[in-house]
Amino acid sequence: MDVLKMYRSLANKPGGKWLFSRAVAEKAPYFKTIRPRLESLDESRAVVRIPKRRAITNHIGTVHAIAMCNLAEFAGGLLTEVACPSSARWIPKGMTVEYIAKAETDLIGTASFPPAVDWAQAQEVPVPVEVHDTHGTLVFRAEIRMYCSPKPARKAAA
Repeated sequence: MDVLKMYRSLANKPGGKWLFSRAVAEKAPYFKTIRPRLESLDESRAVVRIPKRRAITNHIGTVHAIAMCNLAEFAGGLLTEVACPSSARWIPKGMTVEYIAKAETDLIGTASFPPAVDWAQAQEVPVPVEVHDTHGTLVFRAEIRMYCSPKPARKAAA
């Protein structure tokens, strides 16, 4: 499935971004907990918004740390899927996070993909994600290490 083609076909239609985001969350149901909405997507950048709501807050009323991790993985994973050619595959291998400020509003996460990746070689690719509140304050930063490798050759059917 060409994720970017699907996104582009829906993005400019009424409710299209919501529908696309919902479809991704159906494929990976745990993402439904944060109700992500993809704002923009291309081969180098993904922007995702999540609403602050009681279900994802902690005991002090701010967005929970794990909800921000989910936002980072949603944005970073979608971006990696789009950046990765059909001849390669990927899987998250690890994530380093930094909690910078209280997350007291809706959040906007931006993932960026490094420009020069040699898809013919297996490697870890760092995908940085920054999360800002609606005032523009950086509240969270993550680096997701995506293990990217060429797909193995398919065996011929007997």
